Amino acid sequence: MRWSVGIQAQGDRPLSREEVVELADAVAAGDGIASGIGSKRYGVTLVVQARSRAEAVAKATEAFTRARSRVGLPEDPVVRVEAVTEHEAVNGIEGW
Repeated sequence: MRWSVGIQAQGDRPLSREEVVELADAVAAGDGIASGIGSKRYGVTLVVQARSRAEAVAKATEAFTRARSRVGLPEDPVVRVEAVTEHEAVNGIEGW
């Protein structure tokens, strides 16, 4: 099953445009996008294949952590995670 997983982290400084663009490049191969230019809160939305919500969150979190490391962003705490299946997304059902 395909899942859309959104992950947000929050740090102590706003991210530059260049940092968010680099993060977006790092997750693009996984159908990912990044957000957070000029904000202390930044994140990604990734599409992953998984059998359960927990597995989807775990896979997306691992991809986010790798991408953040590759870009050289600090290991700021994750403050929000949402995961929805394609079916839920199409029908307007929110994840957790």
